[in-house]
Amino acid sequence: MTPADWYRLSDAGHGVTRITEPFVDAYYSANLYFVRGRERDLLVDAGMGIMPLKPVLPLTGGKPVIALATHIHVDHVGALHEFDERAGLAAEAALYETMPDEATYAEEYRHRPMPVTQLPWPGWDIARYRLEPAPLTLLLKDGDRVDLGDRSFAVLELPGHSPCIALFDETNGVLFAGDAIYDDLLLDDMSCSDKAAYRATMRRLIDEIDARIVFGGHGEPFGGDRMREIARGYLENGSGV
Repeated sequence: MTPADWYRLSDAGHGVTRITEPFVDAYYSANLYFVRGRERDLLVDAGMGIMPLKPVLPLTGGKPVIALATHIHVDHVGALHEFDERAGLAAEAALYETMPDEATYAEEYRHRPMPVTQLPWPGWDIARYRLEPAPLTLLLKDGDRVDLGDRSFAVLELPGHSPCIALFDETNGVLFAGDAIYDDLLLDDMSCSDKAAYRATMRRLIDEIDARIVFGGHGEPFGGDRMREIARGYLENGSGV
């Protein structure tokens, strides 16, 4: 199997290419997003890193690529090391230097009964799966901006699921939410989770973020009304659904 076989690319509209890993255990199969910019391109999250990611990206013109991790979980950082410019939450920068199992949950993935539905190559062994260190070159915090030249994104810290960041293009109403919010059962029971912070994040999404389209870390994109509905559901019943 080649990287082109392993990854699936689709046009998600709004100048966004959506990338998925259909052969990864569904629980760990995250959405990655690629955005072309005039001066630089942007990759939001980097998948499992089982197969090389960079060769399948629709790169043009030799522009630099910023690879941004919304958080450090295994399904979002696997191929981060392939890129020269790596962005993430400043408060967790030290973790990216070693990618420890206790922060990434890679050990849990190694114990999944069926981590992949097809082998990426003959003899692939889940016991040998490890994340490569990917020290951050751009440390981000709430209020910073990621500028592509013709599109600019505000950095939002949206903790709860874990210490997460999101990117919001206010001009076009496009929110890359990572695992802060997506259209499914929201997870808030891990060692890195903070339910009180998650409630504050949901209130912020309702009151402050005028998103028209939300690209979550898992599942299908959804609109701003659905985002607020999910957020209210979490505040009311703690699940988001």
